[in-house]
This record gives sequence, structure tokens and C-alpha cells, in this order.
Amino acid sequence: MLRVIGGVLRRIATVLGALLLLQLVVLGALWVVHRSYVPRGTVLELDLDGKLAEWVPDDPLAALVAGRRERLRDVLDALERGRDDDRVAGLVVRIGDLQMGLGELQEVRDAVRAFARSGKPTLAFAETFGEFGPGNGAYYLATGFPEIWLQPSGDLGLTGILLETPFLRGTLDKLGVEPRMDHRKAYKTAMNLFTERAYTPAHRESAISMMDSMFGQIVRGIAEARGVDEARVRALIDGGPLSAQEALDAHLVDRLGYRDEAWAHVADKAGADAPRWTLDRYLAAAGRPHDRGARIALVHAVGGVHRGRSSVDPTSGDVSMGSDTVAKALRAAVADEAVRAIVLRIDSPGGSYVASDVIWREVGRARANGKPVVASMGDLAASGGYFVALDADRIVAQPGTLTASIGVLGGKMLANGLFDKLGVTFDEVHSSANATMWSWLHDYDDAERARFEGSLDRIYADFTGKVAAGRKLTPEQVEAVAQGRVWTGEQALRLGLVDELGGYPEALAAARKLAGLMPDAPIELTSFPPRRSFAQAVIARLTGGEDGEDEPPTVSIALGEALRPVAAVLRAIGVVGEGGVLRAPVGDAAVR
Repeated sequence: MLRVIGGVLRRIATVLGALLLLQLVVLGALWVVHRSYVPRGTVLELDLDGKLAEWVPDDPLAALVAGRRERLRDVLDALERGRDDDRVAGLVVRIGDLQMGLGELQEVRDAVRAFARSGKPTLAFAETFGEFGPGNGAYYLATGFPEIWLQPSGDLGLTGILLETPFLRGTLDKLGVEPRMDHRKAYKTAMNLFTERAYTPAHRESAISMMDSMFGQIVRGIAEARGVDEARVRALIDGGPLSAQEALDAHLVDRLGYRDEAWAHVADKAGADAPRWTLDRYLAAAGRPHDRGARIALVHAVGGVHRGRSSVDPTSGDVSMGSDTVAKALRAAVADEAVRAIVLRIDSPGGSYVASDVIWREVGRARANGKPVVASMGDLAASGGYFVALDADRIVAQPGTLTASIGVLGGKMLANGLFDKLGVTFDEVHSSANATMWSWLHDYDDAERARFEGSLDRIYADFTGKVAAGRKLTPEQVEAVAQGRVWTGEQALRLGLVDELGGYPEALAAARKLAGLMPDAPIELTSFPPRRSFAQAVIARLTGGEDGEDEPPTVSIALGEALRPVAAVLRAIGVVGEGGVLRAPVGDAAVR
């Protein structure tokens, strides 16, 4: 009797289990359909303010700090996906107080122009382009839109580019701190912050050259977009800032109106009942472009270069480039047999020479293992940021990318005077002749100075030698463009330091070609290392599973899966964004 009852109970449990599984399958299918549903006639909208994040490390702290800052690739992917999506009827963007470099502005501007070529209504609205301040970058971006609206009370803060450089030598003198630094060569000006009180002739020459190139690009962009002669644009800028009415009279904007009027104007074109979706909501539903096909690896090399893991500054939100993280990502891409090529996305002012050399080596090893590498430069790829790109098959930069700075600097500060003022005294013993070489309390003696200068010479020779080999230039050609000089991408192309101007689209086209694919071949653009969920990232940090070459320990994966429902709830209420990124506000500063 008990055996019969047990059998019945087992059959009931089996049926209930089957029904539960079926229910889960149906709910899952409904969820997929819901997530992929985009209403026909949808208008995409974006509030573009502050600065975009090029990349955020796969780390809980980084996710918390980065918060609500829009990610550049998310914006670009949504615009690319939306331009070919017949469910999308238009785009409207409010442009605020942007803090973006020229290269980044050009990347977004190019994507907007590509969207506009679809023929869909594409409109930019601004309350003002600078309020008692410059609005050059914001307006330059707006000229990528076929239609520009400006609030009647706003201004057009086109006043030209101003490069202001601080110098701390006077402050250090007051503090009793003496710089003991040197560089290779005259145009390697970063140390001037500490050693000078004003521009040196080489520093001034370099600043003027960069300013003229950047300003020329902005003027040409405005003139082409607005159908105004370049000389006229320069004259208008000389007379700036302009009132809203003056901007309208000069044909620099198309309409004066308020935000609700601009949105109503788009609705008239797209349909009165057209739903408005933010770009991140649309991207979550529609999916990214380049999600199937031949696999192309995307590796980010962002921030100041240092040894160790990539990280984020919790006070500023600035990301750093750890050689361990980038090198590991490159090795993982090489190990993945499905990867046909690698795009190394760079946005970096440089940093540690040793760390840069680690990444340079891995780029070369990737190529040696049959994985072509395309370096795609964002706002900045200077010094070590340029170095890591040298062994790539092809280098692509925006016209406004600041790049090269082929040189080296180093040294220390003598703080004896400061400690004297503070009444702090030191005593010491040392074992060897040069043990005090890096002390802030001892000046270099002749032997130490000779070793220091020899290090700078050795690094400069290695850097320029690798430039010559990577760019197929003679030592004389390299020396003519090196000496620490920073160039714009536009200048770097003429000098042979980069191969092509453009952004992600051009880099992906180059990757397809190097991989032997057709120009229109579908690709799967995959970030390396693959992004983990927020829960998995937390567990990896707690269990130490992110240090080695292997995947996180099994316990990390198990706990991460267990916490997945919690993460889903957090996403649903808006606490956690796509990819498990915690939402929180953050800000920064850049070109205005």
C-alpha cells in the first residue's frame, strides 16, 4: 500500500515539475518577447550632458562610481542599431554642458550624421550653448544634426579655443620643494608644470600647433554642416558669443523654441502618438549591432598606464589602464579560436613605460599568433597610450585625437625645504652608494645623475626604435616627429604616425579586411574579458577570483548564479543598469 502511495506521489511530483518547467519556459519566452519588443514609430531621445565613459572596469567599485554616466559605446551602438531599424522613426537629443574632448565629440557627431542619412527626423535641442562660458564643443556636436533648436533665452557661446596651462614652480618655491626632473626632448612638456613659470618656446609652439589644428577642424565642420563660408564662421566666432536671435540670423541654428516645442515638432513628423524611448531602453530591447557573425574581439586600454589591474578612482570616476588587465584580455582573445581579429580601443595619456611595454608585447604576440590587431584611438593616445598601439597592424584615430608625444620624462622632488618649514627632521643610514637615489631628501650626486640620465636615454632610444619598426620609418623620420611632440590625429596622419582617420566604424572595417572578411560581413563584436554580472563581480572580488589567468573559482560562479534573481530585482527598480552596473551620478571636466 505504501509503495502504491509512493508511486502516485512520485507521478504527481513529476507532473507538477513538468508543469512548473513549462511555466518557466513560457514566462521566459514572454520575457524575451517583451525585452525585444520596440513599438513601431518610436522616437529615440537622449539627454547628453557632462562626459561619456569610454570604458568601466568589470569591478563592483568601478560600477558604483561610474553610475549613471552614459557609456560611449552604448550611445554609438544605439544610434547604429536605430538608423537601420524601421521601428525607429526619429532621434531627438538635448545637448547640455558637455565635458568631452574633440575626438569623442567627433565619434558621436559621426554616428549622428550616419543616423541622419537614414532620412529620419534628427534634431538637437539646447537650452544654451554655454551660459556665461564657452560652448564650442557642444555646438560643434550639434552641427552633426540636420536641425538645431535653441531656447530663445540661450546663447551660442562660440568664442574660440583657449588653452590655459597652469605652472606650479612658484608654488613649489614657496613650499620649499625643488623639482629634480629631466626629459627627452624639448617638446616633452608635461614636467613644465613643476619646473617652469610660463611656456617655454617649444611648449608654446606645440600648443599653438595643436590649437590651430583643433580650431580648424571645428571651423570646417561648422562651415560644411551649416553651408557657411569658413571665413564667415571665423568672423562670427570673433564676434561671439551670439544671442539666440543673432545665431538664428546667422543661420547657425534653425529654430528658436523651448524643449516642449522641439519635442512636439518631432512628434508632428513621427506621429502624434509616437512613443519616446531613451537610448539605453531601446538598446536593451533591440539589442546591439554586431551581435552575430565572425567574432572580433574588443579590448579596452583606457586611462593612465600602470602595472597591475585596471581600476577606477573613487573620487573622480577616472579609469586607469592596468597592464595585467589589458595583457590578460589580449591573451584571452588570442586563445579564443573563434576570434578573427582584435580591436584595441585606446584612450590614454600614457604613464608607466614598463607597463606600456607589457601591453606592446602582447599586441605583437597576438599578431604572431595569427590575430590581426587594429588600434582605435579615442580622445587621447599620447606617450604610453601611443606606445601600446605601435605593433598593431593598423592605427585609426579621430582628426581631433591627441596622439604621439614620443618621449620620456622622470625624476623626483626634493622636499627638504618643506620639511624644514614644518619642523620635521629625518635621520638615515644606507647600505650602498646609490641607495639615496630616489629619496626626496637627497639630491642626485654625479654618479646617480649619470644613471638617471642614462635611463632616460635608453627609454627614448627604445621608444623611437619601436616607432621606426612599427611605422616603417627611418630613425631620422622618427626623430623629426618625436621629441615629445603631441600631434592631433589630423597631423599624425600626414606624418605617418597613424594610418587612417575615423572611429569604431573605420576600425571595424579594417578588422574585417585584415581578417579576410567581406566589407559587409556580419560580425560579433565581443568584449574581452567577457563582462560578468554584478553579482559575479562582487563574489570574484570577495574570493580573490580575479587575480589569476583562470576563471573565478567555482564558489564564485555558484554564488553569482544564486544572486542573479536579486540582481534582476535591482535592475527592475532601476538600481542596477545593463551589464550589472550600479547607477550613481558622477562628473568630470574636458574640452569646452
